[in-house]
Amino acid sequence: MTEVPAGSMVELPGRGSTYVVDLPGPAADSPSVLLLHGMATTAMLNWFPSLRELNEHFRVVLFDQRWHGHGIRSERFDLDDLADDAVAVGEVLGLDRPILAGYSMGGIIAQLAAHRHPDKVGGLVLAATTYRFQETRRERAFHRGWGVVAASLAEMSMRRAELHRDKMPVLPESSWPVGRVDRWAMSEMRSTSGWALAQALAVLGRFDASEWLGSLKVPTAVVITTRDRALPVHRQLEMAKLIPGAEIFLAKAGHAACALEADVFVPIFLEACLAVAERR
Repeated sequence: MTEVPAGSMVELPGRGSTYVVDLPGPAADSPSVLLLHGMATTAMLNWFPSLRELNEHFRVVLFDQRWHGHGIRSERFDLDDLADDAVAVGEVLGLDRPILAGYSMGGIIAQLAAHRHPDKVGGLVLAATTYRFQETRRERAFHRGWGVVAASLAEMSMRRAELHRDKMPVLPESSWPVGRVDRWAMSEMRSTSGWALAQALAVLGRFDASEWLGSLKVPTAVVITTRDRALPVHRQLEMAKLIPGAEIFLAKAGHAACALEADVFVPIFLEACLAVAERR
């Protein structure tokens, strides 16, 4: 059997329970990195290729975010809630101002967490992500149209997401037959309801950090995926320019680099995390 690190369900007081994996660092005083995954995936599916290299330098914590995998289910999908969840995970585990490293949607949540809780965040690593969506006419038309559709289906989406969760095992798989990583990956992907993703996409489309992004004061690294067809490269660069003192790292890969082009992405991502740790 092949295995991935196993985790456990952790209760976040007043918020709900979520699946958390906590990997101790090489030393008791190792800096901590809290990993935030992208939309339509789970913490482990997003970050598994990066864990070994990161764990050689950091205490690494990852968890399933709301409405994803074994994450918290709630009556609404709200980005502020997701940002507060990340801070709550750090507090429950006793992390001292961890570095928040977010991929795609996770990068948006990391930005929000640093904005809402500047005293709880020690640094940011933002990978394959953006600070806004509705810039062009085509983008505005898509997101506004999708928002109308999602709003009309919100109540049904919540019920279907709840039903989906009730059919899931208590804990996700952490092993699979040798050579069958695809079986494990598919089980991870199926753990997130398509109905939940419809609501998540609508909410993400309204995100815009333009007004406050320049006020972030934590050490920040931005990993730009230079062959990204999901999030425009120029907007990733704009985001980096708007954050005071942000360092830029270039990964010659597409939007799914964390999993499909890990050989390119992981060394650059690790370099970015180490750079923030040095400045922290």
